[in-house]
Amino acid sequence: MEDSAHVIRFPVHSVGKRKSAIARVWMKPGTGNVRINRRPLDEYFGRETMKMVVKQPLELAGVVGRFDFLVNVQGGGVSGQAGAIKHGISKALIQADPAMRPLLKKAGFLVRDSRIKERKKYGQPGARARFQYSKR
Repeated sequence: MEDSAHVIRFPVHSVGKRKSAIARVWMKPGTGNVRINRRPLDEYFGRETMKMVVKQPLELAGVVGRFDFLVNVQGGGVSGQAGAIKHGISKALIQADPAMRPLLKKAGFLVRDSRIKERKKYGQPGARARFQYSKR
């Protein structure tokens, strides 16, 4: 009979978000290949810092090179997309192994960064800026 431990069914699917970027992440056992919008990680993100952000949860969990990731990301800018992918990968790792949750939670990788652009209000030039006041 099967143990009552957590059984992983691959591929694991999760969604990560940051600002207005949404990343849909599929994870399966593999060699550490990360493809974003059908392009390799190194080709999609030119900056080294963005590649680092995406790899942070894998390095923290110690599973670099054990899983392949297929990511569809849309919306937002480069930084927001990298953060969304990090969030999605973190959630996928937890689905695969719930024991990783305390580690990733302590690092803050499971918190959805909900900061988005504030809307412009009527009667003023921006979200918080006001037209210049002149007494005369």
